[in-house]
This record gives sequence, C-alpha cells and structure tokens, in this order.
Amino acid sequence: MSNKDKTTAEQQEVDEQLDKVVAEDTTDGDVNEAKNGEEGAYNEESAGLRQQLDEVRDKYMRMYAEFENYKKRSIREKLDWMKTASQDTMAALLPVLDDFDRAKKFADEKSETGWSEGVELVYQKLYNTLKQKGLEAMQSNGEVFDPELHEAITEIPAPTEDLKGKVVDTIEKGYRLNDKIIRHAKVVVGK
Repeated sequence: MSNKDKTTAEQQEVDEQLDKVVAEDTTDGDVNEAKNGEEGAYNEESAGLRQQLDEVRDKYMRMYAEFENYKKRSIREKLDWMKTASQDTMAALLPVLDDFDRAKKFADEKSETGWSEGVELVYQKLYNTLKQKGLEAMQSNGEVFDPELHEAITEIPAPTEDLKGKVVDTIEKGYRLNDKIIRHAKVVVGK
C-alpha cells in the first residue's frame, strides 16, 4: 500500500470516528443532559480526533505538494534532455564544419574562381540544417575575453589600444546548441 493510500485510509478512519462522535453529540437532548458527566470525555475525544484529522490533512497536503514539485521537475529535466540529446552528434560534426570553413577561406584567398557553385550549395545546406537543429556559431573577434565563452590559446601584444583584453583572432569557432555551449571558442587575446 502506497503512502498516499495509507494517508487516505487514515483520514477516512478519523473522519468516520469524528462523524460518530458528532452524531452521538447531536442525539436526543435528554440523553445528552443525562450524560453531563460524560460530556467532558466526549469533548476531549472529539478534540483529539480533530487534532489527528488536522495532522493527517497536513501530511496529505505536504505529500501532494511534494509530488507536484517532483512532476514539474521531471518534466523540466526531460525537456532539457530532449534539447541536448543530439549534442554528441553535433560535437562530432564540428571538425567537419571547421574543415569546410578553412577550405572556403583558402578558396576565397588563393583561387580566382573560388568555390564551385555545387560546393557552395552543399556548404549552405549543411549550415542551415544544423542551424535549424539549434546549432549556432559564436562570434568572438573583437569581443571582450570571457573565460565562460572562450578558451585562450595565447596572448599577444594588442595591435591597438582598444583591443587590450579583447579577442584579436579566433583559431577555432565556438558553438552553442540550444543556448548551451558545446564547444568553447579557441582564441588569441590582446594584452
């Protein structure tokens, strides 16, 4: 028998006893007058039963509130888990995205023709698909260095005064999956 069933059974028993006492108290007035000596005993028993009833109701309300909190917490945890269920897959694809970025940068710098149109379409389709699934690249260049977001690879003298304490270059992009960081950006910081 579960705790809830036990509490309900106890509450029903107390309610029945209380109903009996109340029924006996409201019977014929002559009988009550004859039992004046016993009236104090009935009142004490009634008060004791009422106190037990209040205690049982208090336990029930606390248990009910605790169960409701448990349900809400479970639902919240399940939603969080569902949001980040694909985290391992996304993390495994990040090196592929890095390679794509490097290849595109190289093609733009070294080649007059750049990417072929087909490769550009595949590149855009991959990025858009991952973005729809919640993957988002973090922008780092020019941002104030934040150890919560960035992983400092090295420090260099800041090229300008306004870049002191800021990210000068990004070695490897950082990514978020549904607002949760799955990879910190690897950056060079100006000092």
